[in-house]
Amino acid sequence: MTGVKGFGAGDYRKLDMGRHTLHGNPPIDVTLRKSAQARRLSLRVSRLDGRVTLTMPSGLPDREGIAFLRDKETWLRGHLDRIGPAEAVGIGSVVPVQGRGLPVVAGARVRFLDDRIEVPPHRPAAAPIRARLRAIARDALAEASDRHAAVLGVSYTTLAIRDTRSRWGSCSSKGVLMYSWRLIMAPPAVLDYVAAHEVAHLQEMNHAPAFWAVVARLCPDHARHRQWLRDHGESLHRLRFDD
Repeated sequence: MTGVKGFGAGDYRKLDMGRHTLHGNPPIDVTLRKSAQARRLSLRVSRLDGRVTLTMPSGLPDREGIAFLRDKETWLRGHLDRIGPAEAVGIGSVVPVQGRGLPVVAGARVRFLDDRIEVPPHRPAAAPIRARLRAIARDALAEASDRHAAVLGVSYTTLAIRDTRSRWGSCSSKGVLMYSWRLIMAPPAVLDYVAAHEVAHLQEMNHAPAFWAVVARLCPDHARHRQWLRDHGESLHRLRFDD
């Protein structure tokens, strides 16, 4: 994506999009995407949440893509079994907050306590928990971004919080910082690393050695925190917060 640097980013031009369901036990929903840049059929399973995407050249008929999908069904089901299912958040779930797993239990109102998250029974729980996590994430990421920007003597224009699946953060050429709110579920040092990574792009809009030198100045132990996201980041996306 021109003008944007992000951690764990990837993008291509999409011309068309549809859906197809492979019937079976369980059914598999597949997103069909047509791309002007695609030269062959490509089947991708997200390690983050198990979403399946079939990318096709723009001129290829859908029936050929679906035939390819059916031919790969055995492989696809085996791959999905290894990833594991997403977990809907509710009473009885364990939700990580700043690296600590907090059980979700019944309570009079939505409360985040040191050892648990309380939610009213017989009411949707996921959306209120998600809203509180987003708010905590915004505060933590704003604090970290401000602190790192002050060290470098740079500034950003906007800080946005989203639920992205292809990247943990990004920095545009216009100084817009974007972060995944799910970072608040990771240990604080990991969140701080991602903030340092994106703020470093305000000074070095690349991933050259000079950029990594800036990251190391802001976060000397950045390699360990980056590896944590590679090893455990997908688990943060397996929690579903849609009631």
